[in-house]
Amino acid sequence: MSGGEGEQAAADRAAADAVHAELLARGSEGSPQPRLDAARRAVELLGDPQRSFAIVHLTGTNGKTSTARMIESILRAYGLRTGLLTSPHLLRINERIVIDGEPITDRALADNWADVAPYLLMVDAELAASGEPALSNFEALTALAYASFADAPVDVAVIEVGMGGEWDSTNVADGDVAVFTPIALDHTRFLGETVAEIARTKAGIVKPAATVVTALQAAEAMDELMSAAEHNEADLVAEGVGFALLDARLAVGGQLIDVRGRAGEYRELFLPLFGEHQAHNAAVAIAAVESFLGDGTQPLADDVLTEGLATVTSPGRLQLIGIEPSVLVDAAHNPHGAQALGRALMDSFAFDSITAIVGVLADKDDRGIIEALDPIVDRFIVTRSDSARAVAADDLAETVTAVAGPDRVRIEPELAVALAEARDEAGPNDAILVTGSITLVGQAMLIAREQNWRSRQRRDARPPPEARARRPRVAAHRDPRHGGARRRLRHPRHQRPRRAARGSRLRRRRGARAAAARRHPRGAVPLGRVVRPRAAGAAARHRVHRGARRRHGRDLRGILDLLLRQGHPARRREARRRRLTSARASALFCKEPP
Repeated sequence: MSGGEGEQAAADRAAADAVHAELLARGSEGSPQPRLDAARRAVELLGDPQRSFAIVHLTGTNGKTSTARMIESILRAYGLRTGLLTSPHLLRINERIVIDGEPITDRALADNWADVAPYLLMVDAELAASGEPALSNFEALTALAYASFADAPVDVAVIEVGMGGEWDSTNVADGDVAVFTPIALDHTRFLGETVAEIARTKAGIVKPAATVVTALQAAEAMDELMSAAEHNEADLVAEGVGFALLDARLAVGGQLIDVRGRAGEYRELFLPLFGEHQAHNAAVAIAAVESFLGDGTQPLADDVLTEGLATVTSPGRLQLIGIEPSVLVDAAHNPHGAQALGRALMDSFAFDSITAIVGVLADKDDRGIIEALDPIVDRFIVTRSDSARAVAADDLAETVTAVAGPDRVRIEPELAVALAEARDEAGPNDAILVTGSITLVGQAMLIAREQNWRSRQRRDARPPPEARARRPRVAAHRDPRHGGARRRLRHPRHQRPRRAARGSRLRRRRGARAAAARRHPRGAVPLGRVVRPRAAGAAARHRVHRGARRRHGRDLRGILDLLLRQGHPARRREARRRRLTSARASALFCKEPP
């Protein structure tokens, strides 16, 4: 990067930080305003940007962000230009507003804020005149996100609610599909004291004639969702009836899942996330995409679905941020999430011992979180994040001691010190788990990045040159979606050795496991079948375009049909170039007349 480019990047970063500071000046997101009129007035002044694209709307207690990321990834694999709004962020606010798979740039964030800020101030003045509080942090962020998606522009936006649903500011938009992840007790101060009350609030995102896709729910929650669907004449599709997770098996770097969707069955899908709960999230995501693209009547293309799931990431959700020893982070911040975390650790890993570094925010059920983790954790280190809402380490330690006993609890208010001590004391097959709040996880990820825990260890543990020389060559190309960065293609056909050197299937399988053992920490990666994401090289795409021109001349619809049948990523580029609307793309991809 040249000096001028570096100065411009620094200026853009400062401008984005200023946007974040202005949002924070509007108050904490932990105290939302239970209203919708103010957010509706803000987007009305902006010209209702949320009406310029289709919307998949998500709510629930746990799994919202992971499910939203899966839905967005599959839709993007289909060639749609996507927007994604999630909350909260881990490191930077840019993470919340994602356009076509990439966080919004600092410059775009600052420019869009400059466009919407005057209108937000107008709404603030109107609210002050009527004696109401100004737009909250999340209300302003929602308006900014919708304006950013319209400016991009996107074909479809996947929107995660901030809290609840009925009065959440994201609900000014009308979702074509309303998605519900498991509903449990959380934010009881705002949403209600029972699961039924919370489900009733969350069911407010169901809009007339929409499609409702829901994960397995408690009976009282399902009753509320069914009532909302009936009231709005919406179709309801529930896990276990309309679709289901058939099987989930461990694999290197994730798991293989079989799913029965609304319109077809999908086998041997690689999901690079751990835990049975993530497999269920994937089943919900597939049903939601089926509902959006073909109203649940057209099966998804196998190769596109494989690519969409295989490229999913979910930062801060059972993520490995350090090795030797293994350091995992998970944003479980309520008992339901902590129980899912415990099951995933037991099913997917085989550590000798686990040390949990925990910090909890004041409005959370800290005792319920610790009770869920107690059976799988050998020792606790109690700390706190830098959030103003974080429980003091001494106060949280009293709760942890009451559950786990004094011999298994240590207090260290500074997270950096707690991490350093835990890493020094851990053995080669031990693990350190950071959990309890999203802010704590974000801080741990920043420390790991600054200290370069993973890359330094990988560099030290590289195999000798003679071992590296035996590895098959991997094709690479310049990928325009990633700014022209060189990207490794990992489809098996790019790694196929010559016939004379293939050897037996057993020998190849052992070689793959040995390579996986070198790349990952001992005990942190289960062994199983290696499944690589699908990809196609530049030469393959060129062949598709050349064949399309030869067969169809200048018939653009014929070219698109050929690309769709062959299933290459060139389809996505063509659809993006033409900026197809979601309705048009849905009809095209499902091979129905528009």
